[in-house]
Amino acid sequence: MKRTTVKYVAVCVWMATAAVVTVGTSGCAHSQYRRTTGQYVDDKTLTARVKTALFRDPNVSGMQVHVDSYEGVVALNGFVDTPEQKTKAEDVARQVQGVRQVQNNLAVRQNIQGNTSGTSTTR
Repeated sequence: MKRTTVKYVAVCVWMATAAVVTVGTSGCAHSQYRRTTGQYVDDKTLTARVKTALFRDPNVSGMQVHVDSYEGVVALNGFVDTPEQKTKAEDVARQVQGVRQVQNNLAVRQNIQGNTSGTSTTR
């Protein structure tokens, strides 16, 4: 019986050690973009600051703009209603501290039906 207890304790210690090593080393791992955890956090923080600035600007619809950051390069994706909003979104992003470059991939929506009110009628 004593031999079974020793084996059980040995297995538990081995499993606990493996778990600690796995958790401890995963925090230092690189992401798919070869960023350290600190760089990843910095990119996420920059993304949040740019997104906040876009929401605060009354001339840009922050809900329609998706923001991604990688090492200070900010990519704006999504849709805006006018060319002026596209330019304004880029200007707002450039003014955020930490932004080194802006890739403006925003598309201006085309009003296909010629309906300027944004509503449609059906009969």
